[in-house]
Amino acid sequence: MKHFPIFLNVEGRRIVVAGGGDAAIAKLRLLLKTEARLTVFAEDPAPEIEAWADARRLTLHRRAFGPGDALCAALAYGAAEDAAEDARVAAIARAEGALVNIVDNLHDSAFITPAIVDRDPVVVAIGTEGAAPVLARKIKADLEERLSPVLGTLTRIGKAFRHAADALPMGRKRRDFWAAYYDTDGPRAFAEGGQEALRPTLERLLDRHLNAAARAGHVAIVGAGPGDPELLTLKARRLLDEADVVIHDGLVTPEILELARREALLISVAKEGYGPTTPQAEINRLIVEHGASGAQVVRLKGGDPGVFGRLDEEIDALEAAGVAWSLVPGLTAGAVAAAAVGQGLTRRGRNASVRILTGHDMQGFADHDWRSLATTGEVAAIYMGKKSARFIQGRLMMHGASPDTPVTVVENVSRPDQRVVPATLATLPQAVAEVPGPAILLYGLAPRAQAAALSELKEAAQ
Repeated sequence: MKHFPIFLNVEGRRIVVAGGGDAAIAKLRLLLKTEARLTVFAEDPAPEIEAWADARRLTLHRRAFGPGDALCAALAYGAAEDAAEDARVAAIARAEGALVNIVDNLHDSAFITPAIVDRDPVVVAIGTEGAAPVLARKIKADLEERLSPVLGTLTRIGKAFRHAADALPMGRKRRDFWAAYYDTDGPRAFAEGGQEALRPTLERLLDRHLNAAARAGHVAIVGAGPGDPELLTLKARRLLDEADVVIHDGLVTPEILELARREALLISVAKEGYGPTTPQAEINRLIVEHGASGAQVVRLKGGDPGVFGRLDEEIDALEAAGVAWSLVPGLTAGAVAAAAVGQGLTRRGRNASVRILTGHDMQGFADHDWRSLATTGEVAAIYMGKKSARFIQGRLMMHGASPDTPVTVVENVSRPDQRVVPATLATLPQAVAEVPGPAILLYGLAPRAQAAALSELKEAAQ
């Protein structure tokens, strides 16, 4: 992030614009929404700028910008649409202590003016650091459509009520009050009675929350999926936005953690096979402690909580402590890995069942019914199988599995650095040795194009 987003208080402060053409008009249309004192320097100003000056919305000097013109100015815009003139203006303004923006010159500008969605006093600023103005406009259009036109009115009335709302204790109770106002009670009151109905609605809402019992603690056990935040369920996203505490696995990606409320307490309980780990007893203690304290807790697990996620142990601990809980499934990595190779986990005529296996358990390499898997043509999604790859290879081949059986290794499933490594049972140990990240082994599945080629070869041989 080269440009740090801030909101600058320009009430009563000077902003100067050097230029009188289209670039200056575009900036002034936005600046006129502020409470700044605007001064324009232009030898030949456009009629629109002259009209604003006649209406006393800005001060117009019909001359070129010169020394002393940026004194005490907070911001200065070089909008002459002439590189040499804009550079001259910028040099003077910098020397006189103003932050300078040269229109359409990101490199020489100290700040940029973002695309803005205006629901005064709610303002959403969108910046792409000059990389994609078209994208910024698209995001702006999307937000304009999604944000209610009455949001500004709701916010202005709410702002005037903030002192009264301070009677509520800081934290969850106050947040619940404001959430009810902005999400449900406020919009409904405005629709039924207009602006005059908002203050009485706030007073009734405050009385209700002052007299309401404290919200009981709750633990939501939530599946984060394999890493891509777009694969989260809507319910998971809502719970992250409401959570006081997020207790998360090490495999949960930073992009997903960014969706948590900024004030939420984030606690990592990372586990790593054959490496540093948080004991399950400590995880149980943490979720019980925070849930029992009255917090809204999200226990965020990679993939689906019910697939090798110690789900039942955590539920048992919560129930033993009398803490309320709920369960939100997530996409399991095996299903998403199969999608990455363009294959179904089941296919008519190929396999009517699929196994979900772990490569190791608490005792070490996990033992399964390898004979059945080797001889029935089933497909298996093998989790945590990298370190046990040679063990898996030996067990399956010992029971008659063909060395040519396809095994696809999918590393960092669904993430930007996802990688699909085709292999066979014979080459599996070498394939996983080249994969540093977490991976799923898809036994019996090849990437779609490769599978089609193998099928053609088999038919030709027959």
